[in-house]
Amino acid sequence: MPADLNTVGLVGRLTRDPELRYTAGGEAVCAIRLAVAARTRIDENWEGRPNFFDVSVFGRNGEAAAEHLTKGRRIGVAGRLAWREWQADDGSRREAVQVIASSVQYLDAPRPAEPEPTPVGTGANGKGSPGGDDASL
Repeated sequence: MPADLNTVGLVGRLTRDPELRYTAGGEAVCAIRLAVAARTRIDENWEGRPNFFDVSVFGRNGEAAAEHLTKGRRIGVAGRLAWREWQADDGSRREAVQVIASSVQYLDAPRPAEPEPTPVGTGANGKGSPGGDDASL
């Protein structure tokens, strides 16, 4: 009998900044949430509908993801699906499927920091640079 296959590949954007935690054993775990657009045809129109996936990145890759990724960044994730269940505080049983990443690819460049705005009226004549445009008046 052939072995089962559990492989997933996703490309999307982070919906929030990564959250880095450490297990009791000291291993890094970075939690990210990924939005992946899916186009669906409804009547004659195409609509974009996002799918949201929880992704866990372990170890050094998780620490790197927490350091370099921010909300809105486009990434590719390869990994496997993992099903988990737990008991909530109210006693109800909860279930979730998440992606356990084996690799994360950064697909866009980080956004540059916003440049500091140049204050107006800081020159000697109150019009900008010293001498300003009205120096010849």
